[in-house]
Amino acid sequence: MTRLYAILAGTVVLGGLAGLYAYVQINRGDDPFAECRQGQIAGGDIGGPFTLVNPAGETVTEAEVLQQPALVYFGYTFCPDVCPFDMARNTEAVDILAARNLTVTPVFISIDPERDTPEALGDYAANMHPNLIALTGTPDQVRAASLAYKTFYKRQESEDEFYLVDHSTFTYLMLPGTGFVDFFRRDISSEQMADSVACYLQAAAP
Repeated sequence: MTRLYAILAGTVVLGGLAGLYAYVQINRGDDPFAECRQGQIAGGDIGGPFTLVNPAGETVTEAEVLQQPALVYFGYTFCPDVCPFDMARNTEAVDILAARNLTVTPVFISIDPERDTPEALGDYAANMHPNLIALTGTPDQVRAASLAYKTFYKRQESEDEFYLVDHSTFTYLMLPGTGFVDFFRRDISSEQMADSVACYLQAAAP
């Protein structure tokens, strides 16, 4: 009897695995970017309308900013370690893609509007990359953009202006007409990021 139960249990497990495999294959068939994804399909309603301010002090929307494929990152210019590394990686990936004749715009959205003024972001962008779009805004504008991309940030308690800000560190790939297609973690290299983005751009090409 025990052996019979074991056989039946094994059959159920195999049937479940087969069903799961079929489900994944069916859903992959509906996903034009299935071959580009590194792991699980990046789900969730990420991205959306935002209104922010560029270094010239002009109010801009996502429609104006995301006219080309873009790598979007939320950080702050006073960040001592994580943000500089991530943005250097992102802009290096952009340069690798440019060498392959693929245009991608690096975008930096500040989550520290108190210190990251338009002027400060202008200096930051000039030093980081010639094509970098750096954006700030009012606290409400920044909060709305962060919520749209489901990012997290929280200012640490401090009695002076040298405070730190805890924040999420994903980089989001946005495509015109499609929106959010995937995100990249910190452990991916610039070359790996460029290869992955290239795959998406090729899959999105008409």
